[in-house]
Order: sequence, then structure tokens, then C-alpha cells
Amino acid sequence: MKRVFVSVFFVLVAMIMNAQDIAGHWGGTLNIQGVKLRLVFHVSRSGDSWTTTMDSPDQGAKGIPTGKTEYADSVLTITAPALGMKFFGKWQGTDRIQGTFVQGGLTLPLELARVDGEVALSRPQEPKPPYPYRVEEVTFENTKAGVTLAGTLTLPEKGEHYPVVVLISGSGPQNRDEELMAHKPFLVLADYLTRQGIGVLRFDDRGVGQSTGNFGTATTLDFAGDVEAAVNFLKNDRKIRNIGLIGHSEGGMIAPLVASRSGDVAFIVLLAGPGLRGDRILLEQQKEMGKITGATGEDLEYSSVVNRKCFDLVLESSSSEEAEVPLKKYMDSLNQAGKLPVNMRDERGAELWRKQVLSPWMYFFVKHDPVPVLRSVKCPVLALNGSNDLQVLPENLGIIKKGLEAGKNRSVTVKELPGLNHLFQTCESGSPALYGTIEETFSPVALQEIGDWIKGKGF
Repeated sequence: MKRVFVSVFFVLVAMIMNAQDIAGHWGGTLNIQGVKLRLVFHVSRSGDSWTTTMDSPDQGAKGIPTGKTEYADSVLTITAPALGMKFFGKWQGTDRIQGTFVQGGLTLPLELARVDGEVALSRPQEPKPPYPYRVEEVTFENTKAGVTLAGTLTLPEKGEHYPVVVLISGSGPQNRDEELMAHKPFLVLADYLTRQGIGVLRFDDRGVGQSTGNFGTATTLDFAGDVEAAVNFLKNDRKIRNIGLIGHSEGGMIAPLVASRSGDVAFIVLLAGPGLRGDRILLEQQKEMGKITGATGEDLEYSSVVNRKCFDLVLESSSSEEAEVPLKKYMDSLNQAGKLPVNMRDERGAELWRKQVLSPWMYFFVKHDPVPVLRSVKCPVLALNGSNDLQVLPENLGIIKKGLEAGKNRSVTVKELPGLNHLFQTCESGSPALYGTIEETFSPVALQEIGDWIKGKGF
């Protein structure tokens, strides 16, 4: 009898230990002011130690490394210092962990349950083959830069004298689909336009995908050179007569640059294109981002003052090398006085910010004023912005319009589209953190605006 009791005891212990084996995939949903954001923790065990990676499916982020994972007394604790994030929760005995998620001043309840692994995202607008148009994989050269660009050219099946547009991506290394958070806006846009009888060339940024070159050392001017190479390819190799440019975000700065110095561009479309100088775009963006992350008005104001000073030092310099010494001196003085703003947090954060400001791309962006370039654009222009855009505010539309009209451009159409964010998704909040939570990739209203305008001009 005693032997039977002991056997049963060890079986029960084994069952309890197995039930508390937290290795595996744990998913839950944060509720941030009514907005739902899914998280998945992948917990693995090696001997007595635990490691965790994290996915944020709705933000298109996978395999994010965390710092320390501990499991003791049925409590799981996961910390990610680089993200300023911590989760701690207690195992409830039925493959459920009831816990708390802490990040950036937010403390939110988070209940985790076992999941199969990756969380599938719905992207209903993403087209699937076979396509009712021709698809070609192409390459072309920016001979001045020694860069080979690789892309996809989609052309209508019928006709010969149709316009072809070059798609120009926003800031950051982008592939030809401008892929972000599992969305492929340029794939959806290219599919829509080609079905409407408009050819499309989209290509990987230099140093991205199948394109050669170094993205990290490039500026907006370098990317403009790549777009000029795309225009030359369509004109010389494909004998296209009506070539247009569609630029999104930073691409909306690049399109006017190219159009102002090329007679081969018949029209341009600016999607959330900047009208303000770069430093003002960044200050407005930082303010709006701070609001949605719960920063106090006092913190926002102080961050703005510090960032304004940093940008002024850039504006007063003639090169990034010249700006480096005064910028370092200013940042060191703030650190020594314990007055770094919350967006920098510590000496390491301040150093990262300083390096970012002095990077080739941002140094040019901060100093670049689009208005003088817009005055030189003579071809027809369509400029669109979403009313909920927090990255390039809708007020930029008025500045773009004034700049073009000051240069005597007689064909300017400007529209603010209600309820759309920076990616032209229908939304309630323009927060970039929520782009991935929205199933829609590109508003049908915005797609139609673009297609109808191009066709209406008779290109």
C-alpha cells in the first residue's frame, strides 16, 4: 500500500511540474486606451536558465531579444532593458499566466495563454497571382553612384501608350513593396494602378533586397539620383513617353527634386510629402509621438527645447564635422547637469541621439527646405495627406500648395483625406504603433483618388 501511495505521489508531482513547464509560446493582448496590441513571448529553457524572445505581430516585429527571464515560485518575470519593458505574472495552473506589463510609464494588465507560435495577420488587400497584367523583374544602373537597382515592372496587357509611374519609398531601408508591419503598400498600389491601365516600376532601395550600394551612407539627394536612374531606364530602355513619380513621405521630397531638374517627368503625386523644413517636421513629429505615448506637457516642452537647440547647431554649421564639437559639448553639459530629456534617458541615449543627428541622412534632412524646390516644379502635381497623419501633419499641404503656386505652377491639386493615417489606412488613431493592427493596407478612397487623377489628366 505504501509503495502504491509513493508511486501516486510522484505521478502527481510530475503532473504539477509538467503543468508548470512554462517553456513554449505565450500570447496576450494589451488594451492601450481602447486599442488592442498583441504580444507573443517565446520562452525556452536550457538547464536551469530561461531565455525569451518577443513578437509584436500587429507591429510586424518578430524575434525581439529580451534581457533576463526568471521563473520562481510560479512567477514568470521577463525584462527587456533596451525596450524599457518588464512583464511579471503568476502561473494560474491552466496554461494561463495572469500578469502586468510595464513600459514607458504605462502599467497595464496582461493575461497570457499558450499559443501555437506565430500569430497570423490578415492582409486582405494583398494581391495574389495570377495577375491580369504583365510582371517583369528588372534591373537598372545608377552609373554615377555605381549602384544597381532591382525592381518589378508591372504593365497593362493591352495598349502601348499608357503612363508609367515610379514609386518612391519613405525614410528608412525599404524594399520594393515598402513593406512595413506585414503591410505591403507599394504592392497594393502597384496592383491597383496597373489594373487601371497605368504601368508601375517599384524597386528596392539601394543596399536593400536585390539592390546594391550602401543605404547607411546615403542621403535624400542620393536616393533622388536612384530615381533619376529609374526614369532614364523607362525612357531609354523601355521607350516610355509619359513617366510620372509617386513619392510617399520622404519620397514626397524626392519626387519634386527629380521633377525640378528633369524634363522627362510628366507629373508627380505626393503622398504625405513634407512641405516644412526637415527640422520642423521632426519637432512636430516628436511632439505628436510624445502625446500618444503619455508624456507630460512639461516633458514634451523640455524635449522640444533641447531638440530645437540640437537642430539649430546643425543649421548653423556647414558640415556634420563642424557641428560635431558644439553638439557634443551641449549634450555633455546636459548630462553633467542631470538635465537630459526623457527621450534620451541617459548618457548612452544622448550619444545615440547625437550620432543620429550627425548621420549623413538626418544632417541633410534637418537642413532641407522643400519650398524652393517646389517653386521649380512645373509639371502637374497631386498632393494628398491623411487627416490623422502624425508623422507628416496635414498642415504641410498648404505649404506645398503655396510653394508650387509661387513658381507659377498652374496644375496643382491638394486634398486632405479624412480619417487616414501616414500609411493612408483608415483609422481612429494615427499612432504608428497601430499600423500593424489595421487589416487595411491602403485606403480604397486614396487609391481611387490617385488613379482617377492620373487618368483624368489624360497622360
